[in-house]
Amino acid sequence: MAYPTTYRYTKEHEWIEVEGKTGRIGITDHAQGSLGDIVFVDIPKVGASVQAGKVFGSVESVKAVSDLYSPVTGTVTAVNEDLITAPEKINTDAHGSWIIKVELSNAAEVETLLDSAAYEKFVTEETGH
Repeated sequence: MAYPTTYRYTKEHEWIEVEGKTGRIGITDHAQGSLGDIVFVDIPKVGASVQAGKVFGSVESVKAVSDLYSPVTGTVTAVNEDLITAPEKINTDAHGSWIIKVELSNAAEVETLLDSAAYEKFVTEETGH
């Protein structure tokens, strides 16, 4: 799996793509593959605050419920309404299916996240392949 090089990644398997002061956040293809068929996404409301490294929602699959961790601190400016009625879109296109958009409080936080090569190496070490 090739991970987009314009994204940054967390060790909890979230991605963020930053444009200006706004970041789109989703889960990685590795995460959706581990979860299996996604049946529900719990998303915060627009205006909610998120904090780097803290839970902002969850993804429920037929196998398990998994917390979503924010890669950055900021304020939710948009939620992907499509995922409320069609959460399986994450399974078909994890890197194209953003969950929330956040206005960043501190853009420097993005620099502490993994780039695509470091994330791929992390996944390989974690899974053994």
